[in-house]
Amino acid sequence: MRAVIQRSRAAQVTVDEQIVGQIDRGLVVLLGVEQGDTPADAQWMAEKVCGLRIFDDDRGKMNLDLADAGGSILAISQFTLLGDARKGRRPSFVSAADPATGNQLFDSFVGALRIHGVNVATGVFRADMQVTLVNDGPVTILLDSRKKF
Repeated sequence: MRAVIQRSRAAQVTVDEQIVGQIDRGLVVLLGVEQGDTPADAQWMAEKVCGLRIFDDDRGKMNLDLADAGGSILAISQFTLLGDARKGRRPSFVSAADPATGNQLFDSFVGALRIHGVNVATGVFRADMQVTLVNDGPVTILLDSRKKF
């Protein structure tokens, strides 16, 4: 699994001009599910995202995690994170999980976040979504469950 995590002051996702998910302060997590990913990857990713100390404390240092900061998560499934553009000009998405597996593991990730007590809003799987956010910092972190060590 690959994730792009962006600290945000506010974010929302719309589908067909209707807001389907929104948060105030928190994280926007764009998540790509790769062939071979497992529920263990979803669990690891959720724990890692929840534990990231990327919110400022009262001294302006990034020492607080999501719970400490009182934030929420807007999680968006995004298979294009698995795009391979090393050759040619059109990215290849052959390493992305099939839609059924991608949806199942995305739901596992969201469920694991909720088990950690996080308020989670989501987009609509496989829909044409418009995501709007106010990137705070900006702070953007990349995670890959295959690069844990």
